[in-house]
Amino acid sequence: MQTIAAGYRGLSLLLNLNWDRLVAVAVMIFALSFGAYMGQF
Repeated sequence: MQTIAAGYRGLSLLLNLNWDRLVAVAVMIFALSFGAYMGQF
């Protein structure tokens, strides 16, 4: 149980430190997908 809690704390710390990078990657993927969709017309 301690291992699970320590792993969760580590993952939580990584997400707290890098959430802005994850959002930036998600926005880039959305923008590229939307551009490809609009390029079909």
